Amino acid sequence: MAGIIVHEWLEAHGGAEQVLEQMALTFPDAPIQALWNDVPDRFSPARVRETWLARTSLRKSKSLAVPLMPSVWRNLGTAEADWLLCSSHLFGHHARFQGAARDAPKFVYAHTPARYIWTPELDARGNSVLVRAASVGLRALDRARAQEAFAIAANSSFVRDRIAQCWDRDAVVIYPPVNVGAFSGGPATDLMTPQELEIVANLPPEYILGASRFVPYKRLEDVITAGNAAGVPVVLAGAGPSREKLEAFASNSRVPVTFLDRPSHLLLVELFRNAIAYIFPPIEDFGIMPVEAMAVGTPVIANVKGGAAESVLDGVTGTLVEDFSGAAIRDAISAAEGMDRNRCRSRAMEFDESIFREKVRNWVTEGIAETRGEVLEDRKDSITN
Repeated sequence: MAGIIVHEWLEAHGGAEQVLEQMALTFPDAPIQALWNDVPDRFSPARVRETWLARTSLRKSKSLAVPLMPSVWRNLGTAEADWLLCSSHLFGHHARFQGAARDAPKFVYAHTPARYIWTPELDARGNSVLVRAASVGLRALDRARAQEAFAIAANSSFVRDRIAQCWDRDAVVIYPPVNVGAFSGGPATDLMTPQELEIVANLPPEYILGASRFVPYKRLEDVITAGNAAGVPVVLAGAGPSREKLEAFASNSRVPVTFLDRPSHLLLVELFRNAIAYIFPPIEDFGIMPVEAMAVGTPVIANVKGGAAESVLDGVTGTLVEDFSGAAIRDAISAAEGMDRNRCRSRAMEFDESIFREKVRNWVTEGIAETRGEVLEDRKDSITN
């Protein structure tokens, strides 16, 4: 049963890249088709196929490349495959090959319908003049191409609802994989550098943590606002273009705000471990870092809207709030101090990579059997029993 994995493009970090890695482990013989590959050492060179866009400067400017992508995905050349598995957050689900692969059933794992064109209010890249001009036609095309999928899986119920609205398609929910084991061990201070140990030693005795890329939609200023509302020091860890604006915002804070630039994995784990709570204000499609925080044992205070509302058990492993500035956030931070950290860890295990691989394998295998009019033996048992 030979297949092809389709992925938008390969870059060093991100939730979509974690999904791709686990898909590649689930189907180790499947080649990977991408627009371009910016991490050539991740997979063997023979496994990843690039398009002609990889040989142009457009690979460095995704927003400029957007209008060309649908056409590129439709002209991928000849290939042999019994199925396609598309990891899509833009137009990867448009993929079409010639040859035997053209008629192969297409399974689409949707991180989201393209935010560039469907929800530009959640992605500033969709506000460029070129993308706005192209978005009306691209929406109609995108919806039509989504009808080609034999089956669609969404990375959260939040995204499933968006798929129904944008594509007029139903989807199952398969939560994305989280490397829970990398966060669930005990303290590893013996492996940290002297500089990192000094950082940990100088942390406030109590603090709330915000950690992510420093970009506007992550809403890290709300973490500072939460600290001020509760009278608790704030630690912000990450890097990005919003650093100066965040520092300016922090200059008016009534509580100390500590910035930590690009913490290592070991340091991030310690930041989670020592925090009262991890604060997650953005409206995300799913949100990997809240699960990583829970894997360490740290309660999460997240936005009541978005995918994090599905991973965080309100009142058990954290609190879901609408506002990060008033009494609700004060109560949430206070409640976090008494939450059972073992419950946080056990909740995180429900999103482990092994769970994802099993669900994706079953989804594709059962779908292929359905296209062939077959019923798998284990499904026969479940039907008869």
